[in-house]
Amino acid sequence: MAYVPFSKTLELMRLADMAAARPQGVCLDDIKITFNVNHRSAQRMAQALELVFPAVSKTIDPTDRRKWWSLSGSERQLRWQGIRADELSALEMGIRRAKREGAITEVRALEALRHRLIALHPASEVRRAETDAEATLEARGHACRPGPRASYDPAILDEIDTALKGPFKLDITYIGERDPEPRRRTVEPYGVLFGLRCYLVCRTPEVDTRVRHFRLDRILKARRLKESFVRDEWFDLAAHAARSFGAFNSKTEFGKVVWRFNQRAAPVAREYVFHPNQVIEEEPDGALIVSFEASGWLEMAWHLYGWGDTVEVLAPDELRMFVANYRRHDFPSFP
Repeated sequence: MAYVPFSKTLELMRLADMAAARPQGVCLDDIKITFNVNHRSAQRMAQALELVFPAVSKTIDPTDRRKWWSLSGSERQLRWQGIRADELSALEMGIRRAKREGAITEVRALEALRHRLIALHPASEVRRAETDAEATLEARGHACRPGPRASYDPAILDEIDTALKGPFKLDITYIGERDPEPRRRTVEPYGVLFGLRCYLVCRTPEVDTRVRHFRLDRILKARRLKESFVRDEWFDLAAHAARSFGAFNSKTEFGKVVWRFNQRAAPVAREYVFHPNQVIEEEPDGALIVSFEASGWLEMAWHLYGWGDTVEVLAPDELRMFVANYRRHDFPSFP
């Protein structure tokens, strides 16, 4: 068997995990993207996988002639790798982030996955990994991170989650911001957006066909109905979410947004992703122009406030006037 350096061994074990976990296995494009290597290096890694794992199977897709490597029936070999502290800490980070965002159903699913993972390995090995994982979490500030977080009724989130899997219609009791009296609505749920404020994304077929947002903290009751509905196949939750800066979505506020960060703030702003579709432009004087299309002036204003007077809103005019009187100069640091 060919000699494999230690660092390459770790990558090879990761590749084996991928080949075993994915139904079709992995192809050279998967290897190139995951390990950030060129085509020739990906070929060498695939060859090493065949050498180290005799159970690997190789197939060729008849449509595009791509080669696929898979590791079916290799659970025992993969279990020998043990439970890794960095993977356990990453899973725990996901659980704690979900808790802070109020994503109760995701917390339960991730905790169940963690329990099954731990049950597969000896107690001594698990204790060692948990100790190392906790040290990693503390070092990264995830053990006891302060700050505000959302809090939602787990029973309501359970009903929403169950309805989304159907999909089934939901009967909700909701208090609107302009209507203090609770009202019942029948909605067709499409997803949940988590942020500073969290929203149920849905349609109300009894009213119209447009997509609406209902704040989770204003939903008093939720009950999954037995009646199912046909989800709009053209609706893309990710694309819909990208129309918002945070979680709030409004057609009347949607448009091009342009911010200018001055020389002092530009180095910090350059490291931010303010929006997934943002465009960055460097100014000759060192300033930074950030532009994107989204809605939600209030959520933008909340964020811009932390930059003080180092950021200027060039567009839209409504947002520029909204923040004009709140641009402070005495903040000691940037967000």
